[in-house]
Amino acid sequence: MVNMFILFLMIASACAVSWPWGRYSIVKPKSGCPLGWATGWRYQDNEDSNNINSVTPSIGHHFFARRSVKKEIMSIYRSIVWFVKGLKEYTKQGYLNASRSFRPNDLDVDVTGKSFMITGANSGIGKCTALAIAKKGGIVHMVCRDSIRGEDARKEITDTTGNQNVFLHLLDMSKPKDIAKFAADFETSGKNLDVLINNAGCMVIVRELTDDGLEKNFATNTLGAHVLTTSLLSVLNKAEKPRVILVTSGGMLVQKLDLKDLQFEKMYPFDGTMAYAQNKRQQVIMTEQYAKNYPNIHCSCMHPGWADTPAVRMSMPSFHAKMKDRLRTPEQGADTLLWLAISDAALQQPSGLFFQDRTSVSKHLPLAWSKSTKQEDEQLMASLDELSKQYSTLS
Repeated sequence: MVNMFILFLMIASACAVSWPWGRYSIVKPKSGCPLGWATGWRYQDNEDSNNINSVTPSIGHHFFARRSVKKEIMSIYRSIVWFVKGLKEYTKQGYLNASRSFRPNDLDVDVTGKSFMITGANSGIGKCTALAIAKKGGIVHMVCRDSIRGEDARKEITDTTGNQNVFLHLLDMSKPKDIAKFAADFETSGKNLDVLINNAGCMVIVRELTDDGLEKNFATNTLGAHVLTTSLLSVLNKAEKPRVILVTSGGMLVQKLDLKDLQFEKMYPFDGTMAYAQNKRQQVIMTEQYAKNYPNIHCSCMHPGWADTPAVRMSMPSFHAKMKDRLRTPEQGADTLLWLAISDAALQQPSGLFFQDRTSVSKHLPLAWSKSTKQEDEQLMASLDELSKQYSTLS
């Protein structure tokens, strides 16, 4: 039944843009439409670029236009299937359904003396994870960009748990050189580190460059996480059972790795939600490659579901307004992240997997043609290593 429904969606998506030939072409939704929901797509009058309407569609008569529309057909298909999947699995009810199969004892763990570093720990699921680990006796290193919000969160966690081993580190994850210096200083300090949680992220809707000239979404979500992870490898390798976790997103399922435009210079118009989804696809591939290249470290990535966090409210206000009654709590969104960080059950899973609700799940939608080749995956890592060397080398 599911396969038949997917086939129907593919046929419907194709028919929606396949006729008649001539004047109109498909265009992307306005930025902010959650990962290109089908309801957000419009068609543009090619004789009047300012006239975007829901009109009779066409793929035009140029070869390039035909190729472009084929790509957009697949994009629509992925978005529809992803949204249907999300309504079933990513909501609060999806979490409650999945939680029936959880083993409650998995989180009955004393992590006293173990050290955890969490980026973006001052709000949302990062803060929930920091609070839960502090309650269990862990040493928590909160890596935050904003000093006031970071200190407020640290104090709240300390006051709530009575755990005095909660430390705030100020760091902008879009600045590779600052990240490299932070990691070097952390190593020099002699502090230990058992678990690194790459949680910090951003969804900048308008294309914005950092002081280094890097596109901000890519610099924060992809390159920043890579620089921090690789810079802390020597510290992590000293731990008995080190772990690296990347908080990605199910939104990555609508994207195939695009090596030709890592910083979205060719994306016009710029779409922050699609840029974010591409970054999250990159993180999934990074996790696979880390697992392959660093076998002594258990690496994983996870999707928190659709959670009601400050980041969602700020980056996707229309989505939040429509879905707020169905969104997960931040604690529900953080559950799998905490499970991956502290449970023995997580270590029994192979390294390099993508998790949702404590279960490893597919990294691709069915029939979505979103898989990259081994060579493409290795090229992504080579590009990240080169950019790391270029932008984070300490003088």
